[in-house]
Amino acid sequence: MKNEDILKRLSEVPLFKELSEAEMEPIIRIAQLRFYKHKMYAFMQGDPLNQIYFIHSGRIKIFKTDFSGREQIISIFEPGNLFPLSGFFRRETFPASAEVFEDSQLIVIPLDKFEEILLSNPEICIKLFKVLGEKIMDLQSRLESKVLHNTYEQIIMLLVRLCKSNGVKANGKYRLTIHFTNRELANMIGTTRETISRTISEFKRKNYIVQDEGGYYLIDREALQQELC
Repeated sequence: MKNEDILKRLSEVPLFKELSEAEMEPIIRIAQLRFYKHKMYAFMQGDPLNQIYFIHSGRIKIFKTDFSGREQIISIFEPGNLFPLSGFFRRETFPASAEVFEDSQLIVIPLDKFEEILLSNPEICIKLFKVLGEKIMDLQSRLESKVLHNTYEQIIMLLVRLCKSNGVKANGKYRLTIHFTNRELANMIGTTRETISRTISEFKRKNYIVQDEGGYYLIDREALQQELC
C-alpha cells in the first residue's frame, strides 16, 4: 500500500480526522501495512504489548480465554477502529487475543513511537483519552448488565449494543454487518448457545428480529429496548 493510501485510511480515523497532511506525516512514516488471513492472530493474550493496530479492511475479534479454555468475546472491531485500547505510557502485555475474523489489512504502528507522537501533539492525546473514556463507560455498562440484569435482559442489551458497534440503520431497523453465530453471541455474555437460540427465536416470533436475503439480522432496536422497561 502506498503512503497516500495509508494517509487516506488514517485520516478517516476519529483520532486523526482534523490533522493536516503535514501533521500526519510522522505517523505515516512509522506505519506499516500487514495482511492477515482469516483465523490468523495479530497477537495473543500475554504477548508483549509493543504495537497498536488500525483496521484498514476486514474485521478483528478481540477475546479473552479463562483457565478452563473458555472464550469470552469482548468486541468485534471493523475498519477504522484502533486496538488495543490499553497499555499506553506503560509497558505490559496484551490483555486479550486478537483473531482475524475475516481476511484483513491492518496498519501497524510501534507503540513507543506512537507515544512520542502523542506527547508532541496534545490534540491527538485529548482525542485518545476521549476514546478511552467511552470504552470505560461501555465496560462499566456491561458490568452493570451482568450484575443487575437476568440473562434475557442481558441478551437484549447485547443486541442493542451490537446495533451501535456493528450495525447500520436501514428502513427503521438496524442491520448487523456480521453473521454472528449463536455460539459467538453466547460467548459475549457468558451464556449458552441454546439460551441464545431460544431467545432469538422468541424475538423473531415477536418480529423484533428478521433476517434479510443475505441472512443478516435486522433488529428493531426500539422494540427491544421497550422490553427492558
